[in-house]
Amino acid sequence: MATVIAENVQQVQHWIAGSSVASKSGRSGKVMDPAMGSVIGNVEFANVDEVDAAVAAAKAAFAEWRATPLSRRAETMFKLRSLVDTHRNDIAQILSRENGKTLADALGEVARGLENVEFACGIPNLLKGGYSEQSSRGVDVYQIRQPLGVVAGITPFNFPAMVPLWMLANAIACGNTFVLKPSEKVPGASVFLAQLVKQAGVPDGVFNIVQGDKVAVDRLLEHPDVRAISFVGSTPVARAIYETGTRNGKRVQALGGAKNHMLVLPDADINMAADAAVSAGYGAAGERCMAISVVLAVGAVADPLIDAIRTRIAKIKVGPGNDASSEMGPLITREHRDRVAGYIESAQAEGATVTVDGRKDAAMKTDGYFLGPSLLDNVKPGMRCYTDEIFGPVLSVVRVNTYAEAVKMINDNPYGNGTAIFTQNGGAARQFQFDVEVGMVGVNVPIPVPVSYYSFGGWKSSLFGDLHMYGPEGVQFYTRGKVVTSRWPDPGSSKVDLGFPQVR
Repeated sequence: MATVIAENVQQVQHWIAGSSVASKSGRSGKVMDPAMGSVIGNVEFANVDEVDAAVAAAKAAFAEWRATPLSRRAETMFKLRSLVDTHRNDIAQILSRENGKTLADALGEVARGLENVEFACGIPNLLKGGYSEQSSRGVDVYQIRQPLGVVAGITPFNFPAMVPLWMLANAIACGNTFVLKPSEKVPGASVFLAQLVKQAGVPDGVFNIVQGDKVAVDRLLEHPDVRAISFVGSTPVARAIYETGTRNGKRVQALGGAKNHMLVLPDADINMAADAAVSAGYGAAGERCMAISVVLAVGAVADPLIDAIRTRIAKIKVGPGNDASSEMGPLITREHRDRVAGYIESAQAEGATVTVDGRKDAAMKTDGYFLGPSLLDNVKPGMRCYTDEIFGPVLSVVRVNTYAEAVKMINDNPYGNGTAIFTQNGGAARQFQFDVEVGMVGVNVPIPVPVSYYSFGGWKSSLFGDLHMYGPEGVQFYTRGKVVTSRWPDPGSSKVDLGFPQVR
């Protein structure tokens, strides 16, 4: 199909030192409307010099911003929170147009990002240190937490507003300056957020954006003035980001992929479990790292559960995000849609049963990058549809005989991002959260994304680094501790003592 170019194509530029800056690299990329298959924007790609300019602006702003009183930093977070809240519909419109998600889903993304700004509003309390009087005779000891300096965030296409807010709110509130490299597929929301950050009173240079591709990422990873990198994306890239960043002396948190299992025990409420599986499997067209992609059905629960899921799938309306009746939008690109559809074909070839084939959805006949919800039964470990992160609206059902078999399957998986159990047995649920080797666990909750005052992140190959994202661990990631030991003795009592210091 020929690519259609929409009217009024937007030119998306960098944001450096409080202003939009045109690129001189001569390189750019198309921004697509995945629901229409049309070009709606052109994003300029940074060269090394432009990345250096953004880092230099952040470095120049750091000394003054670091010295800004905590109450003032909190005030800017309160203002940013108010501005994001006021403009949540505007942000959602950008998300829907560039990413394809429905407006309801986009508004939910903005709301979850907003929670993290609200958390950062409490930064004076979050940065309180500790003080111990008279640790030794006449000696006091106290600890403080100080910002790192220039930090950077590299964010994915599936949450163009929420994930940047996860990072920038804590980073800036803690006194750092920030350089964002958003996904080149969905750059519009980042620029809109930059304008809101400026309106909130954050000084120029504290928040910067470099648009681009691997050139920009590689330069941020090697730049000597960038002290820390936050990343969200696929596992292979997360591993590379972590290894490269740490090799260059940076603190890194890199969140990778997932293969999230939902365990349904025989005593579970079938309707509730089916509602949850459909909501978590097909929301945002499955393009969520917290999407449920595998249902582990124990024993006789499998057949009625599959029937209930299939009944619900039949009622899902697939269509463009700006259509109020749409419940599920397109995938991000035509290439990705075709790759996801390929898993349905390979699953059938490997012996799985294609219970619902999304390739037959009417929306597939449009120019958009649509794929209907798909349901696979009789999936086995080792099949491609089980081992790979599909990142699309394909839900696999694996039939297991026992709870122990299911937990072993989850724990044997290389990913450990999120999981869920559906049961009416409190003892089984408690045992599950104790047994399972996964970072985020839901009990009768299909997408266990923590609220902003906890922290987000998985285990195993779903996270590279020691600290999870946002919340208390986010504050820890964006600061470093300093312990001060002080005394104010009478100068007349001073003497040389070569012995090892000890409490007296």
